[in-house]
Amino acid sequence: MKGKFVTIEGCEGVGKSTLITLLKKYVQDNNIDAVFTREPGGTPVAEKIRAVILDADNKAMTDRAELLLYAAARAQHTQEKIIPAVSEGKIVFCDRYSDSTLAYQGYARGIDIQLCKSLNSIAECGVNIDLTIFLDLSPEDGFRRKGGADKGDRLENESLAFHRKVYEGFKDISKNSGGRYASIDASRSKEDVFESVIATLKERGIF
Repeated sequence: MKGKFVTIEGCEGVGKSTLITLLKKYVQDNNIDAVFTREPGGTPVAEKIRAVILDADNKAMTDRAELLLYAAARAQHTQEKIIPAVSEGKIVFCDRYSDSTLAYQGYARGIDIQLCKSLNSIAECGVNIDLTIFLDLSPEDGFRRKGGADKGDRLENESLAFHRKVYEGFKDISKNSGGRYASIDASRSKEDVFESVIATLKERGIF
């Protein structure tokens, strides 16, 4: 029995971690067989790559090196964790996935979008995303909510102009997703956001 693959996307500070905490409790309370993971990371090898990517001391990292490291982490993560879980009929919830590469490395870094898509295709190992939950909140509001950027996170410490490009990238990806995206107004309370997400998951046949 094939499971489902759900990705959760958005800019910094939109409430992805809070939503995932609430989702974990919901699936536990309702005996739903689900796996929660994240990108970059999710497996021991991919987590080591994550540490290199996000380390604020790695200021000399080039844009293409960054892109390739994300792809490497995704390929390992997908093959080792996501594919087996979906094959076993589980619902996999992933905090960020390949759309983040398009938004951050493509739209914000300015790397050719088709190149990003080609690398994503390799790293996804044939996996299809059933639904993407996009927590829609501007970077200004996101950073205000989280109290500023994490000084130890190389990506968070990029300029606000960079994060605006990320946001516009996600909006553009959403418009061209063929209905895969469900945009959720993340400016509301965590309870309201969670209720909207649960309703969406039921409407889309995930639950």
